[in-house]
Amino acid sequence: MSVYGLKKQFNKASQLMNEKVLKASHTEVDESFRDLEHKTDGTIEVIKSLSEKVVSLLQPNPAARVKAAYRVRMDRAKGISGSAPTYPHAESVLSDIALKGSSELTEDSNFGLALGDFANSLREIADLKENLDITVNQNFIDPLNQFLAKDAKEIIHHRKKMESRRLDFDGKRRKKDKGGNIPEADLILAEEKFEESKELAENGMMELLEGDAEQISQLQALVEAMLDMHQQSANVLTRLRENLEDKASESQGRPRTAREPRPPRKSLQTLDISSPVKLTDRRTSPEMNGGALSAESVPVAASRHSSADSA
Repeated sequence: MSVYGLKKQFNKASQLMNEKVLKASHTEVDESFRDLEHKTDGTIEVIKSLSEKVVSLLQPNPAARVKAAYRVRMDRAKGISGSAPTYPHAESVLSDIALKGSSELTEDSNFGLALGDFANSLREIADLKENLDITVNQNFIDPLNQFLAKDAKEIIHHRKKMESRRLDFDGKRRKKDKGGNIPEADLILAEEKFEESKELAENGMMELLEGDAEQISQLQALVEAMLDMHQQSANVLTRLRENLEDKASESQGRPRTAREPRPPRKSLQTLDISSPVKLTDRRTSPEMNGGALSAESVPVAASRHSSADSA
């Protein structure tokens, strides 16, 4: 930066410090200009918020949204163009679950057939939402981002430049009022540049506010895309409901499978216990008692020996 440029920047910084700390006088813009600034800032802010939040409306899960965007960046890095982010909509996830359950059931299962219809309908709705993502990005989000990147950025640039030139003009005027060696031509040139930047900023803000029909048309495009998706989704669900009603009626009218009655289970009173049953007292097993008879097993063993002697 040249010496003249450094002096100019120092003059602006000095003027700003005097205004903030010493409450030095400065050039005031008219009330209409301030009103334009307020309306313009509000318009730019709401457009920025809409551009960001409508993505959350289309793709609610932030983690899945980041993964989808990451896949797109990787595809672009690999030279794969035209790829769109595949966001796992809830209908798509539920469709996969229902389709898996349908495949695990037999072909004659009405519930399995109903699950298949349910899965196909949810898949259609997920495709409709994917198309909505593409349409809204093309007709709503992209135009808003272009406005923020071009028109809004240009307006902000003119306003910053106007403020910079105002500081330069007020700083030179303050020095001249204090007896500084400021040529009259420099003071007039600084004032003319300030007025020029003010006019450019004012014209840009007026064009923005008067051209709100464009923003309304973009909002209309968003509403039409959402309405079309919901209407088609309603048609899909209506057909699904009719199919499920038919399958429910068919399932209710299907004859029940004949079942042979099972023979009654025999109770203990009906069991034939006249034949001798050899019982084994596990407590007398040497393996269970370390090779020695327990105290409880001695009477049993003695009764067996006495029966053998009497025979």
